[in-house]
Amino acid sequence: MRRTRAPRAVGTLVVTGLCVAYLVWKIDLGETAHVLANASPGWWLLSLAIWVMSVWPLAWRWRKLLAASGVHERLNWLVRTTFVSYGAAQVLPTSLGGDASRIYETTRRHPGVRGPVAGTVLLERALGGAATLLLAAVGFALAVGHYSVGGYIWVELAFVVLSVLGAFVFFSTRLHPVLHWPRPLLRRLRIEAVMREVYLALHAYRTRLGLLGGLFALTVAVQAVRVLAIWSAGKAVGVDLSPRPYYVMGPLLFLVMLVPFTINGLAVRESFFVSFLGALGISADQAFSAGFLFFVVTLAAALPGAVIVAREGLRTGGVPGPAR
Repeated sequence: MRRTRAPRAVGTLVVTGLCVAYLVWKIDLGETAHVLANASPGWWLLSLAIWVMSVWPLAWRWRKLLAASGVHERLNWLVRTTFVSYGAAQVLPTSLGGDASRIYETTRRHPGVRGPVAGTVLLERALGGAATLLLAAVGFALAVGHYSVGGYIWVELAFVVLSVLGAFVFFSTRLHPVLHWPRPLLRRLRIEAVMREVYLALHAYRTRLGLLGGLFALTVAVQAVRVLAIWSAGKAVGVDLSPRPYYVMGPLLFLVMLVPFTINGLAVRESFFVSFLGALGISADQAFSAGFLFFVVTLAAALPGAVIVAREGLRTGGVPGPAR
């Protein structure tokens, strides 16, 4: 265990250090403080409202996926668990830490359905990734001839290819023999059983294309609105751009926030803001400030989850009750 943690710790320090060095090189701390001090509260509150209100349709999406796997749960509890996962993501590596929190809490509440629960969370992540890539393609088409964002399209293209390959692996019956190859390794790592359960749960959705199509459309709509939360954070610090380039930037930012090297994407997110908006002629101080305010939005959205955990911990030890 210690051998696996050491490279991870070194990687975290290296990535964080490089991003911090890049930010120190690019920004003027005094000017950045001035920009933040004069930020517009109204635009920031709009950004927060968009981010918080998007929880309900995303929780409903999760409920539909769970129901398709035979796990029935109330929407209110799923909203509650989503907020708790936002809180967990503040202290765990990226938003993937929040996914682990959702899987853990739901399997405690519904014992014996570990595979289907994990499968729905992973499928949600896949739907979100596919939706962000679609938005990125639309945003790039809108930005051509207006903004210089060509260098980022290759990154998005790589994610598109990987997403298509991933979907083929999970849903194709032709690859069943190939997927037997890693079984000895998984067995030695003692994760063969859980990986089989998750794979079978995901594979079952290949017969529910109508459900997946409807939920994908919902995901695209929610992600499109969520991009406006990033735009609003930029407007709060005077970034005078239309929403158009954010539909290239936003999907990339959502993908960047999944990089599992720093806690909650610390420094990586802000470096991305400086790099992307800098290519569009925005000063490093304004770009960093926009990224920082967006971080504060995600932090504020996580506060309800922290309150829920504290309240439940004071009551009954925080053990989720049985589904009703």
